[in-house]
Amino acid sequence: MLKVSIVGASGYAGGELLRLLLDHPQVEVAQATSRGHMGEYIYQQHPNLRKRTTLKFIAPDVLEPCDVLFLALPHGEAQSRIEQYAQLAPKIVDLSADFRIKDTALYEEYYGHKHEAPQWLPKFVYGLPELHREEMKNASYISGVGCNATASNLALLPLLKAGLLRDDSPIIVDIKVGSSEGGASPNSGSHHPERANVIRTYAPWGHRHTAEVIQELGIKNIHLTITSVDLIRGSLAAAHAFVKPGVVEKDLWRAYRDWTDAEPFARLVKDRRGIYRVPEPKILAGSNYVDVGFDLDPKTGRVVSMAAIDNLMKASGTAVQAMNIICGFEENAGLTFGGLHPI
Repeated sequence: MLKVSIVGASGYAGGELLRLLLDHPQVEVAQATSRGHMGEYIYQQHPNLRKRTTLKFIAPDVLEPCDVLFLALPHGEAQSRIEQYAQLAPKIVDLSADFRIKDTALYEEYYGHKHEAPQWLPKFVYGLPELHREEMKNASYISGVGCNATASNLALLPLLKAGLLRDDSPIIVDIKVGSSEGGASPNSGSHHPERANVIRTYAPWGHRHTAEVIQELGIKNIHLTITSVDLIRGSLAAAHAFVKPGVVEKDLWRAYRDWTDAEPFARLVKDRRGIYRVPEPKILAGSNYVDVGFDLDPKTGRVVSMAAIDNLMKASGTAVQAMNIICGFEENAGLTFGGLHPI
């Protein structure tokens, strides 16, 4: 059994991570830190874990060495302490945005400040297994992945791998997200009377996760729009692009089937009947799966490629998936839950 610990375990991502790791067949959760909840039982902050663990939150400065250290801190905190954390574990999986962007200029453009530990950026492998599985096998440090970037990247990946998209057209990705994306700390926008019953576009352009899509897919002419909807968990990306002349629907079927058949957590959803004919975040609650689908306008060549995830679970689930890869476990260990219906 590997000893794993979590820094910053009191937030939503930390709670999901604890839920997954407590049920993982090959790890033991040794410690979990929280400055704001030191001395409290974990289940007092994460009530769904009642009777699953008797661990209490500890202060970060008494953290002991472990085999794998997860960092679930607010953006900006991990990079200022990475040297300290690296002394505690030979393998680190960071869920924040601190080590996702390799180009310091791109990082500064989208995050508005210089990186505090640029020498560490090349040491981290971007944490999306669908893109970097082979690199992860020999890695010690894995970065987090943005939920909006994950949905965008996975919506477009089948098309790009098959070389079906035109190079001269912009790609527009419209993303609808639930309130849990804002984290556990409330603000005026997440206050229930202001957040309920809304469809609120809060990032028409320039969202930080755009940098990850540019980096990972190598597409500069891509534009993300993010809209909050009245949902707690879930993210649905609809990517609008144009296929090359001569591409027909059967080419798209082949591309999506080939990709989803090769990926343990990707499912193709494109049905003629029923209410779940296209990807739907609701049925993915608590699941590490991504559901992808598409539709093609044969007159114009416009393809709409969709990807649905549980944004909260996918961030933590991908981190556990990455741990499985770097530790030589089965990639789906602890991650086989398929979601709930109805919910």
